[in-house]
Amino acid sequence: MRHFLDFEKPVAELEAKIEELRRMTDPGGLNIAEEVVQLSDKAERQLRSLYGKLSPWQKTQVARHPERPKARDVIAGLITDFTPLAGDRAFGEDAAIVAGPGRFKGAPVMVIAIEKGWDLDSRLKHNFGSPRPEGYRKARRLIEMAGRFGLPILSFVDTSGAYPGIDAEARGQAEAIARGIDACLAAPVPFISTIIGEGGSGGAIAIAAADVVLMFEHAIYSVISPEGCAAILWEDRANAAQAAEAMKITAQDLKRLGIIDRIVAEPLGGAHRDKDAAIAALGAAIAETLPGLAALAPEALRAKRREKFLAIGQALQA
Repeated sequence: MRHFLDFEKPVAELEAKIEELRRMTDPGGLNIAEEVVQLSDKAERQLRSLYGKLSPWQKTQVARHPERPKARDVIAGLITDFTPLAGDRAFGEDAAIVAGPGRFKGAPVMVIAIEKGWDLDSRLKHNFGSPRPEGYRKARRLIEMAGRFGLPILSFVDTSGAYPGIDAEARGQAEAIARGIDACLAAPVPFISTIIGEGGSGGAIAIAAADVVLMFEHAIYSVISPEGCAAILWEDRANAAQAAEAMKITAQDLKRLGIIDRIVAEPLGGAHRDKDAAIAALGAAIAETLPGLAALAPEALRAKRREKFLAIGQALQA
């Protein structure tokens, strides 16, 4: 059964009625097919109206939808011969970051992704998509490996933020994130990052300081979660919607501010309604972007990447 968000209640009621009509075994002379078509058209119009004017808080809910494509779905849909590699060669393995070589449209690439999990067991295994220091150190190790072997890097971000536990801080969480960002900026190969769901804080940018940053239409990208911002500014998480509005966390706001480079359109009603179509659109965007980056020399890539992020800081200060 499809999971509906609170603001989707009108659509949920229409789709429930459609399902009920389809299950009817005794139409009693009614033209069920015609009624279903009319209700389906009405539901689509309602969905189009709702998703045409989503607030930042509603987009946050869509970005967190439990049925939204996860990293494993994107990798399965876009990458062949994917071979996950484990460990940071210093402390241990962190399943929140799934990374390794594979092929995108037949060409070798390095994949770095944050996995939230799709059911309780997998969410626990992947720590709900909140990496620990060893996860970021693993990502840095593979980014550096990609540079040595000339592999373009594709990263897929979906995290509420890095794990904030005492054990993570004791093992150098901030240092691991900082070195991850440094590795991204220093990579001598093309680097494309995509925000597929949530892009939370330094936990996201540690694998997203890329040549080109793509973002799904209803994803969010921010320095802190709306709830966290509300707790700090208003001392009340109930002000999360107000915080989301002020923080400019949507793809549309971030494109306008120059934080991201391209918005990838989602199917009507969000990527969770048609995962295959959403992932195919992302694959097309990456395929259009990669050749232009591949034509640049390593030093040119690094210089343009540095200029890109310096320009963001200057634009936001203006």
